[in-house]
Amino acid sequence: MGSEDEDRFARLLREHSSAVGNYLRRRLYPLTPADLDDLVEETMIVVWRRLDSVPTDAELPWMLGVARNVLRNARRSKNRRSAFEATLPPVANEASAEEHVIADTSVREALTALSDDEREVLLLNAWDGLDTRTLGAFLVISTNAAAVRLSRAQGRFRELLSAAEVH
Repeated sequence: MGSEDEDRFARLLREHSSAVGNYLRRRLYPLTPADLDDLVEETMIVVWRRLDSVPTDAELPWMLGVARNVLRNARRSKNRRSAFEATLPPVANEASAEEHVIADTSVREALTALSDDEREVLLLNAWDGLDTRTLGAFLVISTNAAAVRLSRAQGRFRELLSAAEVH
């Protein structure tokens, strides 16, 4: 790879590594904070190897997609380790990043009641600041479809939150 590729990669790191790190940090559970640097580094290695595949009009969503896959792989590895360690006495789990951030029980319960897809689109918008155009690029759907998914997820979240507050 040439100097132009190195410059582009350096720019991608400069502009998007903190967003990638934040994305992974908020979704780290059941992994530990000690795993975060490794996950960010592994994501950037994939970005470097596939630099020609990074779309110029959707760099961040593409990189977040890579981070999501890296995180999934890390979770699978953790699950395999956990199955192996199942014979050991149980150790108390650390609280997830979501549990640290969301102190209000009704909000936590409403988020938990959402489907994984609803929660992901809602959190990508609220926590990662992705608008519907960027959500569409991240989810590989149209902007209109992303807006519909986000609107439905927001509506369902409001319903769940209202129901939790009534009880």
